[in-house]
Amino acid sequence: MSTIFSKVKLKGRQIAVLSVLVLFAAIAEMMLPSLLAQMINNGVADSSRSAVLSLAAVMTGVTILACIVNFWSVKIASRISTDFSATLRGQVFEKVQSFSAAELDKFGTASLVTRSTSDITNVQNFLTMLLRIGILAPMMAIAGLSFSAATGGQVSSVLTVAIPVLLVSCGIIILFASRYSVKLRQKLDRLNQLFLESLEGVRVIRAFNKQQAERRRFGEANTDYAATAMLSGRITSLLLPVINVIFGVTTAAVLGLGARYVETGAMEVGSLVANSQYISMVLMSVMMLALVIMMFPTAYACAGRIAEMLQTETSIRDGSFSLQERPLRSTVEFRHVTFAYPGAQEPILKDISFEAHPGEITAIIGGTGRGKSSILKLIPRLYDPLFGEVLIDGVNAKDYAVDDLRSLIGYVPQKNILFSGDIASNLNFGKEDGTQRDWQEAARVACAEEFILKKENGYHDRIAQGGTNLSGGQRQRMAIARAIMKQPEIYVFDDSFSALDMKTDQTLRKNLRASMRNATIIMVAQRVSTILDADRILVVDDGRIVGQGTHQELLKNCPLYREIAEIQLGKEAI
Repeated sequence: MSTIFSKVKLKGRQIAVLSVLVLFAAIAEMMLPSLLAQMINNGVADSSRSAVLSLAAVMTGVTILACIVNFWSVKIASRISTDFSATLRGQVFEKVQSFSAAELDKFGTASLVTRSTSDITNVQNFLTMLLRIGILAPMMAIAGLSFSAATGGQVSSVLTVAIPVLLVSCGIIILFASRYSVKLRQKLDRLNQLFLESLEGVRVIRAFNKQQAERRRFGEANTDYAATAMLSGRITSLLLPVINVIFGVTTAAVLGLGARYVETGAMEVGSLVANSQYISMVLMSVMMLALVIMMFPTAYACAGRIAEMLQTETSIRDGSFSLQERPLRSTVEFRHVTFAYPGAQEPILKDISFEAHPGEITAIIGGTGRGKSSILKLIPRLYDPLFGEVLIDGVNAKDYAVDDLRSLIGYVPQKNILFSGDIASNLNFGKEDGTQRDWQEAARVACAEEFILKKENGYHDRIAQGGTNLSGGQRQRMAIARAIMKQPEIYVFDDSFSALDMKTDQTLRKNLRASMRNATIIMVAQRVSTILDADRILVVDDGRIVGQGTHQELLKNCPLYREIAEIQLGKEAI
């Protein structure tokens, strides 16, 4: 909790106003039993109609005033908690945006979604209750005890037993219930993870007729969550019955003891009624405070999960080197780079060294899972290497500010993600102030113009979330066009031509070379035909570069490359 409140400050002025309003509400509510006692003693007992009517009018006015004050206090408390949660949600979003791929892998998508939505909502609800009831209940309890002692004398001594018993009983129940709060959040993460997987992989699930298996897997997780929630609910459900029993016994004790004093003449009937009202208010305030405390375990667990995100420092830190001071332009160099993913038992890349120069195309080819894409992820610093250096324009990539470094790079990942909106807004991800001419040029180079012009609204045609209303090849060309819009110094293509037919592939590569000017292109490819005209081809096997050169050079000097080429092109073609 302290971490969250240190990140998002509550406004002291609003808290002060709220406290004053709650104090007025508590005073108004405490005046009612006293006025009722006067009505009974001075009006009913003396058969004074005027006294009853005047006191009734005063009580009505006090009640209306209390309602108005309560309305404004609830409104202010809701505004404080809503502003708090909105600010906190914004900070969480900013924090997630700063995470490297390593931190994103650590938390997982499902957990990040739960923490930034459900967990923050739980904290918001608790804060609303705390600001409203958490301030009112102690005031009512203190005032009730004071008025009860003043009007009830010995009768109020019942509270010296009732309140400790009530606090101990509630404390024990809440202690047991709190043990399940963290478990419930973790199990909810698991449910969200399975649900997201089933949504993203719905086509695969249906294609392999695995609906029953997925239902069973989700059902097991759902049952596990439900069992834990029910056990926590059973424990929590004991709270209200315990409070009601203590409330009833205390009320009976007060009335029984008070009746004895009334009978002996030591207490007036009105004072007894007022005192019983004050004691009820004290017990009610303790009960309300217990309900707030009952929400605390869940809110505390949620706050801890949010704080864990906010306290996590990204492994990708900004450097201070200025882009204007770069000794080179459009140059990428790997020097003895070794890299392993977090938690991996062995490196995926081992002693990688190569250079890529302006105006050249450097291609990377090799078997599946050999580390080709991992090389590209180190260039925009999605990860940092364990050993060695990645030099961009002659400077270690770690020395640049991350935003400056990535401004030089146009990156097209393996999984092409498009965003809801239209074609133009997706292209403008690469260039915010892009014009119609920019869109047309990028689409022409990426061979995307042919299908865009067939759309009813052209560049303003709708794109569904994730680009699901486009084919795989269309999404791939849109992602390439988005990178071209940026006009970067370094193009990084991670198997970005795999969904294209041979003719489109050839045309696109021709357009790229013609429009690249002095840019550097580094691409991962699976097809030899895609990289025939590359200036430099790196052959990667088991995380190492086992061959480097042009197509003809590698056919002579690299057995692995020749084997790949023979399989794809045929021995006769080679």
